[in-house]
Amino acid sequence: MSDISTEDFGKLSRDDQVLYLTENLKRLPADLIDPGIEILAGAGETELAISLAKDSGRVDMALEIALEDGDYLWAALIAKKAGREEESRRLYREGLDHYISEEMYGRAVSAGRALGLPEDQLEHLFEAGVNHERRNMDLGRVGYALETVARSLESALVGRDDDLAVGLRRAMAEERERSLERAAEEERDEGDHP
Repeated sequence: MSDISTEDFGKLSRDDQVLYLTENLKRLPADLIDPGIEILAGAGETELAISLAKDSGRVDMALEIALEDGDYLWAALIAKKAGREEESRRLYREGLDHYISEEMYGRAVSAGRALGLPEDQLEHLFEAGVNHERRNMDLGRVGYALETVARSLESALVGRDDDLAVGLRRAMAEERERSLERAAEEERDEGDHP
């Protein structure tokens, strides 16, 4: 099904059109490129739609799709490769602002790096990202996961009394004791503050 007329393509179901487009992306007839971009974008195949637009010289369309998807980094890169340096820098700046406002710090660091921000500013963005992730971390689930791993390790050590097993048991007991002390300390601290 590599060669198909526009008329026959139009008769296909939407799923079959998407399948045809993905399988023949690099060798589509010219009259299927524009509708193909729209169909792929509409089907959620954003990356393929952007690639088809970019590779067929429809840079503005590729930029529009990338920006609608919130992918300022890719849009800026497309603009840069198309020789649009000023537009590329503008997109990186807009992306930096967007990613910070959306708390997407990894992408913000990438945009900042592309803009040539000083290392201290990049480090600040990275730290903000780490702090954001730390705040959103479900400590109860992390604790449960660690406890599950510890139990699995204990089970694996059953019947072993070599130096490694003894050392692991001792380290696990010490860590449990420290965890209990930290939890008790945090509980006392919370009790001190209304």
